Amino acid sequence: MENMYNLNIERAVLSAIIFDPEIYEEIAAKLSPQDFYLPFHQYVFTAMEELSREEKPIDEEFLKSKLKSMGKFDEVAMLELLSANPISNTAAYLAEIKAKSAKRALATLATEIKKVTIEDDLPAEEVMNLVEKKLYEITQNNVNEDFRDSKEITLSMLDEINRLKALGNSKLIGVDTGFKNLNEKTSGFGKGDLVIIAARPAMGKTAFVLNMALKAIERNEGVAFFSLEMPAEQLMLRLLSAKTSIPLQQLRVGDLTDEQWSQLSAATDELAQKKLFVDDGGYATIHHVRSKLRKLKAQHPEISIAIIDYLQLMSGEGREGRQQEVSEISRGLKQLARELQIPIVALSQLNRSLEARENKRPMLSDLRESGAIEQDADIILFVYRDDVYREAKEKEKEMKAKAEGKEYTSDFRKKPEEDAEIIIGKQRNGPTGTVDLIFQKRYTRFVDAVKSPAFEVVYEDSEIPANTGTINVDMPSI
Repeated sequence: MENMYNLNIERAVLSAIIFDPEIYEEIAAKLSPQDFYLPFHQYVFTAMEELSREEKPIDEEFLKSKLKSMGKFDEVAMLELLSANPISNTAAYLAEIKAKSAKRALATLATEIKKVTIEDDLPAEEVMNLVEKKLYEITQNNVNEDFRDSKEITLSMLDEINRLKALGNSKLIGVDTGFKNLNEKTSGFGKGDLVIIAARPAMGKTAFVLNMALKAIERNEGVAFFSLEMPAEQLMLRLLSAKTSIPLQQLRVGDLTDEQWSQLSAATDELAQKKLFVDDGGYATIHHVRSKLRKLKAQHPEISIAIIDYLQLMSGEGREGRQQEVSEISRGLKQLARELQIPIVALSQLNRSLEARENKRPMLSDLRESGAIEQDADIILFVYRDDVYREAKEKEKEMKAKAEGKEYTSDFRKKPEEDAEIIIGKQRNGPTGTVDLIFQKRYTRFVDAVKSPAFEVVYEDSEIPANTGTINVDMPSI
């Protein structure tokens, strides 16, 4: 058991803080009270944390007073602490405390594995999930099994309010969606959010989230992408088209000018340096996603968002039908988002029944296996382009006319840029509504729709209508 702790090292670090309180913040960023073995040392470090928050001196007198108010003062242990020789270089000591703390956590985990495997007889999948979760917590030093009390929650909330205040008038408080108009309605995706993006085929399901991914990696954030339908090379092709404004079809066949080859070379060099990680194995269960994402996040803390294309292609472990499986998957994704403190964006299919409606704009009830998804999601977005249905309707009329031996001239014209709507069907912490975007078909790229500015109509003095000075008129976009 001696290799599990070293009380002299613990005393040396705490003594160093008392003699030089300026180093507390640096040490507190690396250690938590639970990293100390001796309970009294845990209480001392907690007292130091409270004194720091209260902006009081971290010295012998204030520590004694704080420990007494906590009912944790031990005069003998305090004298041992104060008699320890303070150290100037704490790095090696901190590493030793962390290492021994991890060993103790692993020993506890080993005991727990034996209990749930042998005594509780849990299924192997549940045991493996528990082990992976605990190992991730140990590597992140984020073990928190106790209730959070009101004081800790309140202080945490105050820190968050101060963070938001520092942002000034910025409407973006979560992870940037990559679209200004969408950020204004959602304030960004929150850490721990489960975001569902749903659409019927041909609406640009995948293109929309790829645009999000591109914006994120251009900001030097990390993105994890589970592609269950498309190889990674095809995803990269679409990213390159969106980034270079070279039509996707030209990229596919390599029909490029010298200038476009130069653009492509520069874009590939840039993207090769970015933190995009794609799992295109084509198979995923909630256990698979959980395990891979935990490992990736531990190795690359810069991962800011995870994307799954798409939810209905994931397999479940349920034995009671597909709805039970989807419920397990959506709940698992929500829990994983909270655990890793990143938004997880999952694409989802819509029921075919909406095609029978006159108004084909999606609603929450159009989600496939909607019950669990609708309940677990923090945000549900629908991608809708009216021109997709207009074009299909015109083709149907044309085919019907030909079948009847009649001529038909369609007034529908394909456009390189189409109006698109992102319908916010659910938002747990914000409004619902519609966000206008433009879909650039050749580049499979969504961009913000430019809102038409109000313009001023100036009259000659003799022409000014009664009671009217300047009139602002909103003109529709042309």
